[in-house]
Amino acid sequence: MELYRKYGSRSLKAVEHLVLILIAFATIVAIGQEVFHLIDMRSVELADLLLLFIYLEVLAMVANYAESGKLPVRMPLYIAIVALARYLILDMKAMEDWRVLAVSLSTLVLASTVVVIRWGQIKMPYPKNQDYDN
Repeated sequence: MELYRKYGSRSLKAVEHLVLILIAFATIVAIGQEVFHLIDMRSVELADLLLLFIYLEVLAMVANYAESGKLPVRMPLYIAIVALARYLILDMKAMEDWRVLAVSLSTLVLASTVVVIRWGQIKMPYPKNQDYDN
């Protein structure tokens, strides 16, 4: 067990940071590709902007995780909400009514979840001790 504490934990942290760098780099490349696409098409649509917001949220999530070592549950929920909005915008005309309703209700559930989580963080914060802060 002592060997794991000495080398295993450090190795896992190194792999974690390497993967975070890889995710950040891939996201930056995707942003660049999208910008080049916008320049090539010479038009900007709402779906393009929402895609850029998704990329921005991924970068913010990586930065937050790299700084604090913690991943707030709300950040992936924000990404999911924007992704569902983008999906509705792109495919609404081709969707059946029940699918539009299902995606809309899914978005509402995710938004309600964010509100409940945020309310819980304000009204019932974690105690300040070493177990939660590390």
